[in-house]
Amino acid sequence: MKFYEFGDKKNPVIFLLPGTCCHWKENFENQIPLLKEKFYVEVVSYDGFDETEKTIFTTMIDETVKIEAYIKEKYDGKIFAAYGCSLGGSFVSLLVGRKNIHIVHAIIGSSDMDQSSKSVAKIETYIAGKLFIPLVTKGEIPSILKKFLNKLTPEEKVYSEKLIKGLTRDGQGCPFIRKRSIKNQFYSDLVTPVGEGIDVEGTTIHVFYAEKMGEKFEKRYLKHFKNPDIRRHNYLHEELFYCYPKKWYQEVLRVCGLN
Repeated sequence: MKFYEFGDKKNPVIFLLPGTCCHWKENFENQIPLLKEKFYVEVVSYDGFDETEKTIFTTMIDETVKIEAYIKEKYDGKIFAAYGCSLGGSFVSLLVGRKNIHIVHAIIGSSDMDQSSKSVAKIETYIAGKLFIPLVTKGEIPSILKKFLNKLTPEEKVYSEKLIKGLTRDGQGCPFIRKRSIKNQFYSDLVTPVGEGIDVEGTTIHVFYAEKMGEKFEKRYLKHFKNPDIRRHNYLHEELFYCYPKKWYQEVLRVCGLN
């Protein structure tokens, strides 16, 4: 696991946690220049997803423990903010709920918070692998996904292309990412409980709720977090983040009281 740092160390610290199978730099390339104006930015690069290491992503808990250890050592266990993009939202939830470190502003980025039994998770991981392994490692879009993309509206295509760009490193792929890491990340995310009714004194959990995802996701947030600050946006999953980075940045400033 690696941590990449940007900005002035005098500013409040924000940790950024990437989405599923995303390379840290591609995931946050549009957000880092904005954030470092008012934050000291720390970007997490998970095991198995960094070209400078020969590691394997094992489980969500293993990665969480490493992030906790880093925050304890460098920041005495306390940080100002953390933003979890998609899968990263599950990590933020675990970091808050485990109470081994403290986050003042924990931001969940329209994460789906999907959870399954082990048997169902194995099936879902197998299916996801068929789509994501060629996409992530080679930058190849499977034919079934191409057919889906061809049916989208022009606006939906722009959104989808931005998502795919983050997964494929602009179409080049990440050959250093092993199939095992991809499968482990999918499976572990599905079977690792993030907790219910999470409520930590001194922590505000902000949820960037993408309303176009559906009401069931709001219900999940209310299940997992006791008193979440739900910020409603009429977008799809992480559409605010990928398509409107400046709007996203302003919302981060608002929830952190820095605007």
